[in-house]
Amino acid sequence: MGDFAALVPDVMEGMAKFSEFVAKPGHLDPKVHELIALAVAVTTRCDGCISVHTQKAAEYGATKEEIAEALGVAIALNAGAALVYSARVLDTHAQLPSK
Repeated sequence: MGDFAALVPDVMEGMAKFSEFVAKPGHLDPKVHELIALAVAVTTRCDGCISVHTQKAAEYGATKEEIAEALGVAIALNAGAALVYSARVLDTHAQLPSK
Protein backbone atom coordinates (compact mmCIF):
# COMPACT_ATOMS: atom_id res chain seq x y z
CA MET A 1 0.00 0.00 0.00
CA GLY A 2 2.84 2.35 0.85
CA ASP A 3 4.38 2.06 -2.62
CA PHE A 4 1.00 2.68 -4.24
CA ALA A 5 0.34 5.67 -1.97
CA ALA A 6 3.70 7.17 -2.96
CA LEU A 7 2.75 6.90 -6.62
CA VAL A 8 -0.76 8.34 -6.31
CA PRO A 9 -1.03 10.32 -3.07
CA ASP A 10 -4.15 12.17 -4.22
CA VAL A 11 -6.02 8.90 -4.67
CA MET A 12 -5.03 7.73 -1.21
CA GLU A 13 -5.99 11.08 0.33
CA GLY A 14 -9.38 10.89 -1.39
CA MET A 15 -9.85 7.34 -0.18
CA ALA A 16 -9.05 8.39 3.40
CA LYS A 17 -11.53 11.30 3.23
CA PHE A 18 -14.21 9.06 1.78
CA SER A 19 -13.65 6.46 4.50
CA GLU A 20 -13.82 9.21 7.15
CA PHE A 21 -17.12 10.47 5.77
CA VAL A 22 -18.68 7.01 5.63
CA ALA A 23 -17.56 6.20 9.18
CA LYS A 24 -19.33 9.21 10.71
CA PRO A 25 -22.28 8.18 12.83
CA GLY A 26 -25.62 9.19 11.42
CA HIS A 27 -28.78 7.15 11.45
CA LEU A 28 -26.64 4.02 11.90
CA ASP A 29 -24.10 3.71 14.65
CA PRO A 30 -20.43 2.90 13.89
CA LYS A 31 -20.82 -0.75 14.94
CA VAL A 32 -23.54 -1.24 12.33
CA HIS A 33 -21.35 0.49 9.72
CA GLU A 34 -18.59 -2.00 10.49
CA LEU A 35 -20.94 -4.99 10.36
CA ILE A 36 -22.12 -3.84 6.93
CA ALA A 37 -18.49 -3.33 5.89
CA LEU A 38 -17.69 -6.90 6.96
CA ALA A 39 -20.56 -8.32 4.92
CA VAL A 40 -19.43 -6.31 1.89
CA ALA A 41 -15.79 -7.33 2.47
CA VAL A 42 -16.81 -10.98 2.35
CA THR A 43 -18.91 -10.57 -0.80
CA THR A 44 -16.12 -8.63 -2.55
CA ARG A 45 -13.42 -11.00 -1.24
CA CYS A 46 -11.22 -8.24 0.17
CA ASP A 47 -8.74 -9.75 2.64
CA GLY A 48 -7.43 -6.39 3.79
CA CYS A 49 -10.98 -5.12 4.34
CA ILE A 50 -11.81 -8.21 6.38
CA SER A 51 -8.82 -7.59 8.65
CA VAL A 52 -9.49 -3.89 9.13
CA HIS A 53 -13.24 -4.10 9.60
CA THR A 54 -13.13 -7.13 11.90
CA GLN A 55 -10.83 -5.15 14.20
CA LYS A 56 -12.98 -2.01 13.98
CA ALA A 57 -16.20 -3.95 14.56
CA ALA A 58 -14.67 -5.46 17.70
CA GLU A 59 -13.53 -2.01 18.85
CA TYR A 60 -17.11 -0.78 18.52
CA GLY A 61 -18.31 -3.70 20.63
CA ALA A 62 -19.54 -6.13 17.99
CA THR A 63 -19.84 -9.62 19.41
CA LYS A 64 -18.87 -12.80 17.61
CA GLU A 65 -22.58 -13.59 17.35
CA GLU A 66 -23.37 -10.20 15.74
CA ILE A 67 -20.51 -10.65 13.30
CA ALA A 68 -21.74 -14.15 12.44
CA GLU A 69 -25.26 -12.81 11.83
CA ALA A 70 -23.91 -10.12 9.49
CA LEU A 71 -21.87 -12.76 7.67
CA GLY A 72 -25.01 -14.87 7.33
CA VAL A 73 -26.55 -11.97 5.40
CA ALA A 74 -23.46 -11.90 3.15
CA ILE A 75 -23.79 -15.63 2.52
CA ALA A 76 -27.48 -15.26 1.66
CA LEU A 77 -26.74 -12.40 -0.73
CA ASN A 78 -24.03 -14.38 -2.49
CA ALA A 79 -26.43 -17.31 -2.85
CA GLY A 80 -29.10 -14.94 -4.16
CA ALA A 81 -26.70 -13.48 -6.69
CA ALA A 82 -25.76 -16.98 -7.85
CA LEU A 83 -29.46 -17.76 -8.29
CA VAL A 84 -30.08 -14.60 -10.34
CA TYR A 85 -27.05 -15.21 -12.56
CA SER A 86 -28.01 -18.88 -12.97
CA ALA A 87 -31.35 -17.71 -14.34
CA ARG A 88 -29.45 -15.43 -16.74
CA VAL A 89 -27.47 -18.44 -17.98
CA LEU A 90 -30.71 -20.28 -18.71
CA ASP A 91 -32.14 -17.19 -20.46
CA THR A 92 -29.01 -16.95 -22.60
CA HIS A 93 -29.15 -20.65 -23.38
CA ALA A 94 -32.80 -20.31 -24.45
CA GLN A 95 -31.78 -17.66 -26.98
CA LEU A 96 -29.13 -19.81 -28.65
CA PRO A 97 -29.94 -20.91 -32.17
CA SER A 98 -31.48 -24.37 -32.22
CA LYS A 99 -29.24 -27.14 -33.45
